Amino acid sequence: MPDRCEVLPGDSVVARRGGGLLWVDAPGSPALVAALHACLGVAGPGADRVLAAVAGQVSSLAHGAASFALVLADTAGGAGTGVALWSGKGQPAVDGVPVSGSSVEGCTLASGFQLGQTLYVGPGQAAPQMPPGVSFDLVEGTVPGSGAMLQLAARAHASATPPATSAPSSFTAGSDAGFGSGAGASRASSAAPESGEQTAFWRPESSPAPVLRFDDGLVVTVDEDLVLGRRPDNHELVTSGGARPVPIADTQNVLSSAHAALQRSGREVSLVDLGSLNGTHVAGPEATEWTQLEPGVAHPLSDGDRLLLGWTVITFEQPQE
Repeated sequence: MPDRCEVLPGDSVVARRGGGLLWVDAPGSPALVAALHACLGVAGPGADRVLAAVAGQVSSLAHGAASFALVLADTAGGAGTGVALWSGKGQPAVDGVPVSGSSVEGCTLASGFQLGQTLYVGPGQAAPQMPPGVSFDLVEGTVPGSGAMLQLAARAHASATPPATSAPSSFTAGSDAGFGSGAGASRASSAAPESGEQTAFWRPESSPAPVLRFDDGLVVTVDEDLVLGRRPDNHELVTSGGARPVPIADTQNVLSSAHAALQRSGREVSLVDLGSLNGTHVAGPEATEWTQLEPGVAHPLSDGDRLLLGWTVITFEQPQE
């Protein structure tokens, strides 16, 4: 199961690339934001020295109050360690426990700390659990947000599981309980049954979910219904728990708070305009003109379709089964 990065809507900036995760609140300091964003691609030995060098430049790059938390995670070989730099209100946390570090040029630097099941970046200590219905999954890219929680539970559990001594060529179970654990299950898989029909159980791999690929590189997984817009977290579909909000940066003020929705029905995904001020448009992969959707009418999407919300272009990708 891939890592899941939950981002809470907000007016700050959250970015994810490779093993890097960043939260920054530095209005009026684009040079600082750019320098921190460039660090997301740093990996391997020497990452701590790179962050220490950046710490020495923070005071000259920041104009006014600036807060940030940057973590570079290394999960090679199953073991997870991290390097982090933070300042102001920013604070990284592992499994809800704030990371400790040393003061460097007015910032705090930590190196070689162990990762756990969750990794948080944002202001202050992470809440024990993200509020339901107000976060969305960030695969890669830069989005507005007030904090981010990276779920590493799948890797943490996998690394803690001892390797199997042998790999059976087939699996059987003497009842409809499916695969079990313990001595009973071991005997069922290693000994031939005295009588009765044996049933083999298997769990098919789930089909990959469709994704939205934004023109700025952001990728959002469409694994449930979504509401897209400038501030979609207050829309009734989100507050009722029926959809996940996907906030979109809107410097030109051309997006509605809740602009459009994506609705899933099995593998089919439809786009619905939510009565937006400037409309929602769609075009096929080879189309040369945009078609404006009628508000409230679902439009089925196909692989490669392009969506236009305000000035934001999004490509819908439907993986093949």
